[in-house]
Amino acid sequence: MQGAYPVKSDMEIAREATLKKIDEIAAKIGLLPDDIIPYGHYIAKLPLSLFDRFHNHPDGKLILVTAMTPTSKGEGKTTTTIGLGQALTAIGKKAVIAIREPSLGPCFGVKGGAAGGGYSQVLPMESINLHFTGDIHAVTTAHNLLSSVIDNHLHQKNEPQLNPRKIVWKRVLDMNDRALRSIIVGLSGQGSNGVMREEGFEITAASEVMAILCLSRDLHDLKARLGRIVAGYNELSQPVTAADLGVHGAMAALLKDAIAPNLVQTIEGTPVLVHGGPFANIAHGCNTLIATRMALKLGDYVVTEAGFGADLGAEKFFDIKCRTGILTPSAAVLVVTRRAIALHGIENVVRHHKNIGRFNVPVVVSINKFADDTLDECTEIREILQQAGIQAAITDYRESGGTGGTELAEIVCAIADTQNAFRPLYELDQSISEKITTIATTIYGASGVEFTTSAKKDIERLETAGFGDFPVCIAKTPASFSDNPKLPGCPSRFTITVTGAKVSAGAGFIVVYTGEIMTMPGLPRRPSALAIDVDDEGTISGLF
Repeated sequence: MQGAYPVKSDMEIAREATLKKIDEIAAKIGLLPDDIIPYGHYIAKLPLSLFDRFHNHPDGKLILVTAMTPTSKGEGKTTTTIGLGQALTAIGKKAVIAIREPSLGPCFGVKGGAAGGGYSQVLPMESINLHFTGDIHAVTTAHNLLSSVIDNHLHQKNEPQLNPRKIVWKRVLDMNDRALRSIIVGLSGQGSNGVMREEGFEITAASEVMAILCLSRDLHDLKARLGRIVAGYNELSQPVTAADLGVHGAMAALLKDAIAPNLVQTIEGTPVLVHGGPFANIAHGCNTLIATRMALKLGDYVVTEAGFGADLGAEKFFDIKCRTGILTPSAAVLVVTRRAIALHGIENVVRHHKNIGRFNVPVVVSINKFADDTLDECTEIREILQQAGIQAAITDYRESGGTGGTELAEIVCAIADTQNAFRPLYELDQSISEKITTIATTIYGASGVEFTTSAKKDIERLETAGFGDFPVCIAKTPASFSDNPKLPGCPSRFTITVTGAKVSAGAGFIVVYTGEIMTMPGLPRRPSALAIDVDDEGTISGLF
């Protein structure tokens, strides 16, 4: 493993890499040139018809990469996911990686891109971090088509009736723009500009259309789920759906190409499916179910990840995505870092490790070594974890690529090949309140849950409307096990306060709100966009 601080940026490393043509990458997983739809030399779409061709192929082993409670800078979960896929390839395994598409919001904001880092990147990184194949733009357009139809429906006074004060569908944009969080539409024009009402924007990653795209099994399922979207309510507080408005077919048409997974490659040539990008708080924070299922048919080991720490990402991966897709994860990797342990303590790692075990999934810790960490510091962490009965390996995927963590790859193969009886945390026939309480007390370590009066009304309304058997998706700060971002570590004797709940009927889950959750981020004082540029030859700089 390299110990010196890296002198090359992610972009410099990416530019020095020699990419293989996409048909060569496809051939590694048994695909012929006619099986793929090329988007240039290095990107391709994979048609859903491949499911028919590979129907009789056994599924590979599904490996989830998650993390301890992160710091604000993140702990290298995506880099570990990509590095582990490369490490599996390095030890002779047929590996496929499946991850989310980056949003332009963080890319131009503060976090930068989301294609890994150093020698564990997905390429071509400029395309992936910017427009890619247009999937996110298609989601934006489909979402805003429904918004346009809603306002036209109000203006034309069409049936079924919609109460303008009970519209629950905001517009979206794939950009951080705080000025659009709360707006008024229909101003001026003496009624010609539509019905005046309060409105707002969310970032596209927060769109229910994005969550639907990521949980659909095929185009038929996608269209049906889009039809179940609740646009608003009538005067009797009865839901009015996208199907009631007759627009779900057009929305599905806009997503016809976006539903197909995108095939790219790592810096070492391991195949990667990059597809979908839902928020990890008000949605489930995973790549598409279609991409995961396809990867399982094409590889013997599939490495994927879930957003934020394991209390949010892993729980939703297990309780929502795996339940919806009838997936059985074979192993989990818990990423920890020296800096996150300095903030949260070893106890935080122990709780996350124990929580993953509650789903009957075997887990190993990856101690992600940053360039300014010493090997002695990482070894000390490993010894402390071993004393706590936790298996761990030190990885250095950013600086060394796949060879920076072959030990972890060997361990993952060993535990993935053991039999496990995966089980979700709760049963769907439990009440919404019972499901929330189970997650809060079991996963977060809360002593109880307090439901505000408005939250109780929301839950009662949802159960009366027939949504009580949905899984719950708790929107909570990623900075703490609690709902207080300023409470790090491994807190106890705290109460989770539920402030509201709403249904994502098309996605098929209940969003439960705790604390203040922002669905349209703002830009920092000096956003990353100010460092991004392109020269006269079209070479992009400033991405990271």
